Amino acid sequence: MTKLFEKRIKKLKAMLTQSSEALMITNEVNIGYFTGFFHSEGTFIVTQNSATLLVDFRYHEAAQNKSHGCDVVCFERLTESVLDLLTKENTSCVHVEADNMTLSRFTQLKDKLGQSNIELISDGKLDSRIGDIRIIKDETELAKIAKAQQIAEEAYLETLNFLKPGVTERQIAARLEYEMKLRGAEDISFDSITITGAKTSLPHGVPGDEIVREGDFFTCDFGAMYEGYHSDTTRTVAIGSATEKMREIYSVVLNAQLSALEIVKEGVAAKDVDKTARDIITQKGYGKYFGHSTGHGVGLDIHELPFVSTRGEAVLKEGMVITDEPGIYLPGEFGVRIEDMLCVTKDGYRNFVNLPKELIIL
Repeated sequence: MTKLFEKRIKKLKAMLTQSSEALMITNEVNIGYFTGFFHSEGTFIVTQNSATLLVDFRYHEAAQNKSHGCDVVCFERLTESVLDLLTKENTSCVHVEADNMTLSRFTQLKDKLGQSNIELISDGKLDSRIGDIRIIKDETELAKIAKAQQIAEEAYLETLNFLKPGVTERQIAARLEYEMKLRGAEDISFDSITITGAKTSLPHGVPGDEIVREGDFFTCDFGAMYEGYHSDTTRTVAIGSATEKMREIYSVVLNAQLSALEIVKEGVAAKDVDKTARDIITQKGYGKYFGHSTGHGVGLDIHELPFVSTRGEAVLKEGMVITDEPGIYLPGEFGVRIEDMLCVTKDGYRNFVNLPKELIIL
């Protein structure tokens, strides 16, 4: 296990071109990725010669037990400990994550380090480097994502037995979360979207006291978290019956979703996957009702690189994990979204989702 984290840290160190440079990581998810310890409110500092995780007393013992590939130091005053460490390493400049540190914290730290002639740099290069490293998942990560998906699917299938006219959206969300945690999820990936009727036209509708009714669509966008890794799936089902228009829209979305899957493989531009799904929906006259991207990366964050959108710049590579989730949303009527989560391979993809996609009428 230690070798895995040492390998990740080595990729970070490759960013350092001078012995006087250092990297300072404060994002908790990134700290967890590089050290194995996901509950630190401290700081991870990397130089060419060292990797040090700074934590306070509350997390010291846990960090010692769970971290890999780095030294663990318990601090009393973080800024002073950071300065001491950087001074010992003869550091002249430190790169920090631009996306994570607040302006006030950056200003405070910059002034403090500046007194010792240490420059603090927040230009996005460290964020970009971390993104490049994390975007390709290794087998350990893929196994955790697969486990998260298994937990979520089992919970969803059990929750379908609870789904019937008269129950509320909020009750279904609570049951789904309970079933996921009962099966080993450490948390839900995001607030579950369990919406029914006209609310299914809201891509990110919030469960409320609305009740499930005969003849409505029900959309469930859900995910489980396992050892820090997320899953993400959406299914839309009909309650009791489905009108001709409901069946038509469902068929268009399903065709778009399946067509996008067909072109996924290493070397394909992410924006072309989006275009494939979007063109089918547009050709059927519903383009203006599909306003979000076709997919996104999934891993330690529920939304991460690469982005499968009209402006997505990534070219798919083996080991990337993405979603495929086109949808059509008719205001005041209903909406349909179908989402799978998959790992890109050289010749195609591995789909983590095993749930059926044909229209199910409960």
